[in-house]
Amino acid sequence: MSALTETVLFVFSLVALGYLAGWTGYLRAETGDSLSEFAVGVAVPLLLFRTMITADFHGAAPWALWTAYFAAVAVAWTAGHLTMTRIFGRDGAAGVVGGVATAFSNTVLLGIPFMLGIFGQPGVEILSLIVSVHLPTMMAASIILFGIFGRDGNEQLRPLVLVGQFLRKLFANPLIGGILLGLAWRFTGIPLPGLGARLVDALASIAGPLALFAMGLGLVKFGVSGNVMAALVLSGLKLFLMPAVALLMAWLLELPPLTAKVAVATAALPSGINSYLIAIQFGTGQALASNQMTIATASAVVTTAFWLWLAQMVFG
Repeated sequence: MSALTETVLFVFSLVALGYLAGWTGYLRAETGDSLSEFAVGVAVPLLLFRTMITADFHGAAPWALWTAYFAAVAVAWTAGHLTMTRIFGRDGAAGVVGGVATAFSNTVLLGIPFMLGIFGQPGVEILSLIVSVHLPTMMAASIILFGIFGRDGNEQLRPLVLVGQFLRKLFANPLIGGILLGLAWRFTGIPLPGLGARLVDALASIAGPLALFAMGLGLVKFGVSGNVMAALVLSGLKLFLMPAVALLMAWLLELPPLTAKVAVATAALPSGINSYLIAIQFGTGQALASNQMTIATASAVVTTAFWLWLAQMVFG
């Protein structure tokens, strides 16, 4: 077994262990919510905080990286939206849910530990460049499209309200806080005190395994029921179309090898819970988002290994 295959299996085995613990009743599925809350609210922000302080971003080509990745996001989102509205005949709000499900990679709970296991800390540093822009961009797009497609015909679109919603959600997000605080501390040039560094390292070091186990445990309550065909199609677009576009763009833009591989690997990740949360906010497409997330996560065990192998062949 190659080191790459073993690492992919290790990452998804942690997700599977969490799922098994919930499915057998050993742990309550609701425990996954608490673990995820701790991971996203404490452990992962501290990991991002530490990464921002210690990272070496030289040669990461952020503008080219963002162009390559968000071109893939735009193509996948459009394909998902049109699939739901033109092929499956759903309304515009369900189309937005389909677009989000097809384009919103699980960059935190799965992505950060995945990159750490495959590429080490340099991979997390490059992923952090995506995360720092990914969260605000996807949140803004979701809120704007919710304002367009999630309102009734008599409701007026109020840009200032949408901007206010976006800013509140942005600055209340602990992941954004971890990134901004890390950059601010880095700007001061002051090293972390010994005790502070030990505390940060202790909590940051458990972020990956904890996030993966919590994700698996959380999947128990979603399951697969209804809208299976649409969920299968959207999963196929997420796991094949999006990384294919990212690989093509990374090659055209001549990204550095590691940067290119991280971009492709991030695009190849399955969807996270964000599409389900947006579906709840819209009041439509909840089963679709739930099914798509579950199917894509299970299928990603194989597809991510394929895209990592292909990226290694193309970029060395």
